[in-house]
Amino acid sequence: MSLTRRVSTSLPQVIGFANRSFKSLRFPGQSLDSSSSPVLTHGIHVFQCPDAVGIVAKLSDCIASKGGNILGADVFVPENKRVFYSRSQFIFDPVKWPREQMDEDFNNLSKMFNAMRSVVRVPDQDPKYKIAVLASKQDHCLVDLLHGWQDGRLPVDITCVISNHDRGSNTHVIRFLERHGIPYHYLRTTKENKREGDILELVPNTDFLVLARYMQSLQILSGNFLRSYGKDVINIHHGLLPSFKGGNPSRQAFNAGVKLIGATSHFVTEELDAGPIIEQMVERVSHRDNLLSFVQKSENLEKQCLAKAIKSYCELRVLPYEGKKTVVF
Repeated sequence: MSLTRRVSTSLPQVIGFANRSFKSLRFPGQSLDSSSSPVLTHGIHVFQCPDAVGIVAKLSDCIASKGGNILGADVFVPENKRVFYSRSQFIFDPVKWPREQMDEDFNNLSKMFNAMRSVVRVPDQDPKYKIAVLASKQDHCLVDLLHGWQDGRLPVDITCVISNHDRGSNTHVIRFLERHGIPYHYLRTTKENKREGDILELVPNTDFLVLARYMQSLQILSGNFLRSYGKDVINIHHGLLPSFKGGNPSRQAFNAGVKLIGATSHFVTEELDAGPIIEQMVERVSHRDNLLSFVQKSENLEKQCLAKAIKSYCELRVLPYEGKKTVVF
């Protein structure tokens, strides 16, 4: 059993709420209608350190002492593990608490508690995460990501799309990419040559990679690639892991007569479909479904699951836990 502690935002003596009208709050993409109100900006902080008495108090004091207000905080301490995880959302006046000072303050807190992880993000001030999307022939996940980026639902910038499938110039994907100035790189791959060196040359300035149904059962990214890239890679698997690993999971599930199908978004590791899970979604099926309806339902789940995993990652909701697990706030 794990112990979850949730810090209530109804306790001003703990988190330091100030008397401030909600009219003065400004969230990402939201403007103020009163020029006399201070412009408050939204921030996120995640923290991982050895468990100790007083961490929550120091975190809230760090924010409150600069005039910030905590809007929500989640804390998780696994039973018998003595590790503390937290994610705090807060608002602050960037004039009173400049970004550089904020980094220094949280860094001092990190040193105080010997933190393994301390990350702060201010969506209105920090650059969006830069990603490259790798896709093969099936493009339902790729198309959904492109439209999510276009609509602003995904807080990322897509630097390029890399594929081992040569799409024609008149296809929807190519026309969309050309219209928005996103490069498309076709790399012909084989089982013997995954073109991993070429991929690495195309993604040096990205923050993480997204595999939108890339390579499927033919091949996976090697350990050498993952070590050379050195950043996270997020994959979507069209099955409910750990069941039905590898190729054709929809056919595997159909043949097994399952009553629930699913999609799994996970971090990529050297072992096929075995990385820490970020998000899973399921849908009920029955004996009336055929393989085609299985696949159609699965594809819809894949799009939703991958988009939610990317959004959670960008919002600092995902933390590594015990090697093969994740904490998702």
